[in-house]
Amino acid sequence: MLAAAPATKVDIVETPPTPLTDVSFIPVADPVLGSDEKAALCEVIDSGWITMGERVQRFEEDLAKIHGVDETIAVNSCTAGLHLILHALGIGPGDEVLVPSLTFVATINCVLYVGAKPVLVDIDSLDNPLMSLEDAASKCTERTKAIVLVHYAGYLADLPAWKEFADKRGLLLIEDAAHATGLKDVGTYGVAAALSFYGNKNMTTAEGGAIIASDPDLRDRMRKMRGHGLTSGTFQRHNGSGPGYDMVMLGFNFRMDELRAAIGIVQLKNLEAWNLKRRQLTQLYRSLLEKHVPEVLVPFSTNSMSSYHIMPVILPSNVDRSRVIKSLRDVGIQTTIHYPPAHLFSYYREQLPSVTLPKTEDYSERELTLPLFPRLDDSHVERVAEALAKSVRCQ
Repeated sequence: MLAAAPATKVDIVETPPTPLTDVSFIPVADPVLGSDEKAALCEVIDSGWITMGERVQRFEEDLAKIHGVDETIAVNSCTAGLHLILHALGIGPGDEVLVPSLTFVATINCVLYVGAKPVLVDIDSLDNPLMSLEDAASKCTERTKAIVLVHYAGYLADLPAWKEFADKRGLLLIEDAAHATGLKDVGTYGVAAALSFYGNKNMTTAEGGAIIASDPDLRDRMRKMRGHGLTSGTFQRHNGSGPGYDMVMLGFNFRMDELRAAIGIVQLKNLEAWNLKRRQLTQLYRSLLEKHVPEVLVPFSTNSMSSYHIMPVILPSNVDRSRVIKSLRDVGIQTTIHYPPAHLFSYYREQLPSVTLPKTEDYSERELTLPLFPRLDDSHVERVAEALAKSVRCQ
């Protein structure tokens, strides 16, 4: 089931998004943007204040209410959020960080940004493609300092099990929750979690991200680091008694602007309804795929906690995925892959040679991501399922 804040906390919008109008083409993802977002952007422009002001603060407050936490910290991307978390925790040269290879490269890049070594971990299985506890345990050394869990596809990792794993070894537990915005459990077990509002996410600010952390001192440190390590921002100085400020630490320019925050405020009002629609569409996919093409595996159990960010399926091992992708494209259905194994990219083969992760490699060779977004309706899902069945059966 989906966890969300009560409707009284943030003004939840019940109106469903406008359905797709061009039925000849079904994209794999599609942001819901309309007149409310346009009006919000115009209000920012008319205000004359376009960065790190009242709207950023409002966005942080609304996001905190949805996640049931005291505060959130808005940043300009999830990548910046992960980088900031690792840096603020003091992770650096000589440290090792456990990360999955089944993720977008930013997860692993952030470990390198702080000078630490990423240690790539295999997934658990084809039907549970999250980081394996067993493989992680085998790769811990005296230098291991942290774990970055990725809530792949919006499905939460087994947080109690990972918390116990981390506590026994004295490791910092960090969540890459780029796919899991809107789930209350995010950020509650580890030291911090990073969210993404990129254009293909469950809600968007175009680019943008946020951090959830329970420790007030850690939050204060990251807020300062977000803005060059200064003791106050321009908006605070503008509204305060004087222009003075101090630089107390080395920081970054990871701030969110008012334009993105304004879009985010509007989008947050729809998040609960959109996540619910994603859940319903996912359930329909499961039912139709079981009916039309049961040889295609749908990962994760039906009762898993999820924001249903993407719709991954696993093709039979004897099926040519490239032919399936072309066949679906020929009938106006876009698909993609989440993700090519990071350890097989040229850069990481050079940085981390001899890494083999057989379960991740098998999963990534057979995974196909089907269209999933709130503007789909049942007929779109039926069309995708039937086309996929036809393509698989024709090989």
